[in-house]
Amino acid sequence: MPAKQRNQIPPQTATGVPPIPKTPSTATSNTSSPPSSKSSTSSSSNQSAQDILLSSWKNYNDKTPQRVKLIDAFMAFLVVVGGLQFVYCVLVGNYPFNAFLAGFSATVGQFVLTASLRIQTNPENKKEFESVSHERAFADFVLGSLILHFFCVNFIN
Repeated sequence: MPAKQRNQIPPQTATGVPPIPKTPSTATSNTSSPPSSKSSTSSSSNQSAQDILLSSWKNYNDKTPQRVKLIDAFMAFLVVVGGLQFVYCVLVGNYPFNAFLAGFSATVGQFVLTASLRIQTNPENKKEFESVSHERAFADFVLGSLILHFFCVNFIN
């Protein structure tokens, strides 16, 4: 083989795989940048996350109507009740499984119905639900809740 062609063939390691060529960015280290401390970066990101949460809470309190806040409080209550039911099932047991299933299903179903009521009665969604009045949305919510709880009570026996 001529010498010119011999230089074009990459050298191989013992496994037969050619080595990865080093690029200038990985071969040299950048010594001009000062060392960064992770604690200052994480504390600034924690503070910015805290600022985001505080501004979101302030925006929610300022711009959300009282009626929607009441619905949100009920939805938070349903999340807590569902969590307590699940923790009770895990820790104590679920001997009457149909009772646990009915209670948990009622909680989840009521949350879904309440979320639907919140969406339909939120003033920001008025364009999407022009044909549905607040009274109609609440009547649908009450009827759906009655049907849901009727099935849950019948499931318990």
